[in-house]
Amino acid sequence: MNKLKRAGILATGSYVPDKIITNFDLEKMVDTTDEWISSRTGIKKRRVVEDDIATSDIATLAAKKAMESSGIKAEEIDLIIVATVTPDMSFPSTACMVQKNIGATNAAAFDLEAGCSGFVYGLSVGKNFIETGMYKKVLVIGAETLSKIMDWTDRNTCVLFGDGAGAAILGEVNENEGILSTYLGANGASGECLKIPAGGSRMPASSQSVNDRLHYIKMEGSEVFKFAVRVMGDSAKKSIEIAGLNEDDIDYLVPHQANMRIIQASAKRLKMPMEKIYINLHEYGNMSAASIPVALDEAYRKGNIKKGDNIVLVGFGAGLTWASSVIKWSI
Repeated sequence: MNKLKRAGILATGSYVPDKIITNFDLEKMVDTTDEWISSRTGIKKRRVVEDDIATSDIATLAAKKAMESSGIKAEEIDLIIVATVTPDMSFPSTACMVQKNIGATNAAAFDLEAGCSGFVYGLSVGKNFIETGMYKKVLVIGAETLSKIMDWTDRNTCVLFGDGAGAAILGEVNENEGILSTYLGANGASGECLKIPAGGSRMPASSQSVNDRLHYIKMEGSEVFKFAVRVMGDSAKKSIEIAGLNEDDIDYLVPHQANMRIIQASAKRLKMPMEKIYINLHEYGNMSAASIPVALDEAYRKGNIKKGDNIVLVGFGAGLTWASSVIKWSI
């Protein structure tokens, strides 16, 4: 039996739009205040794409940054996975559009939908392809244009979300480095808590569904919050255990950027000081599948994450889903 290869991250890249919507801007749009949003979520701003920009456009920009930083060429990429809940269209996949845009003519391509957990789900899938030797280079992207599915009259959701894209290129690394563990889970019984009701086969688009505003995000905030507080810490602890480590071995945590209170609760559960946790939700809000890879890229480029560090990625999302991973950083 052939020994499995060790998969790791060879490069990262990210992109966020230039256009900023602040809490003060939202005060003019819905019945809310900067103080209310900041105190309950920690969010101050969010980025929004222009009307003519789609998810594949910003996914492409993030992918190109990862390729440029590593010198990896498009023709070397064997597989493209795009994690998103805001595809350009039902089909073809956003990943196929990215393949065309970057010229990765040798790559297979597909989309993956696991909500805000999507990037770590994609990381887990890509890892398996590398470990078995089927592929040598896998491009995993988390990209969202949530502003396109946002009801800007719903003060409970429009204050939370933003647009962005992050990418990672996976490949073979040294035996003592790379992705040490991944842990994925789902609780479909609670899926109704976070959804877009219309537009699929259950409720196809119609003039009625549009008039009833059923093509926008609907969320039971308190239920999702309770789920997240419990599952973020538990999921991270599980992936640390699978990796054969304990909490004291972890140098840095990159969590899904949804809510400051959720991140603080996770830190407490893991007994991690806040200075060991990367936080950018005050700048970008919740970018769903893009949150973790954008934060990861920023943390690496700022020098917060260094070669040899043990880092944990952890998130939760629609489904409801959760995902975590432990990585010994190799770049």
